[in-house]
Amino acid sequence: MDENEPLMVNCGPHGQRVSAVVCQHMLRAEGAPTGFIENSSDPNNLQAWCHRCEEKFQQERGLTEAFAAFNDMAIVCDLCYGALKVRHAIAVN
Repeated sequence: MDENEPLMVNCGPHGQRVSAVVCQHMLRAEGAPTGFIENSSDPNNLQAWCHRCEEKFQQERGLTEAFAAFNDMAIVCDLCYGALKVRHAIAVN
């Protein structure tokens, strides 16, 4: 596999798709949006976390073990990532 090729994941609803990483808070959220902060501009490296994770990241000053435990990342497909982005993005005025 070429290092520039995206990693793939088998998503139940969507089949074989490009993989993405999100925090568990977005997956478990009910009700209000959590916020959606993308952490990479590389289209083959889709990553995002919520506003609470961003606050923890800033508090920890980086990707510490405490941050990783708080974030509890999950692998999803690119289509699920897009749906989470629409659901959790908060417009800034």
